[in-house]
Amino acid sequence: MTAKLKITSIGNSAGVILPKEVLEKLRVGKGDTLFLTETPTGYAVSAFDDEFALQMQLAEQIMREDRDVLHQLAQ
Repeated sequence: MTAKLKITSIGNSAGVILPKEVLEKLRVGKGDTLFLTETPTGYAVSAFDDEFALQMQLAEQIMREDRDVLHQLAQ
């Protein structure tokens, strides 16, 4: 899906209005956070934070590898 967005004034800032269909596909609404990521072909908007997901993946790996040590520290 390609959506044409127009930049509009929002108070002293500028913003875009996302069509209802886009909000539904992203499963977001007013007040939610979106992430703008630069890609080789431009920018992508997502409700998913790639950097946070990578940090969580690394944390899960550490918890698996050092389970015994973490268990001892928790006592």
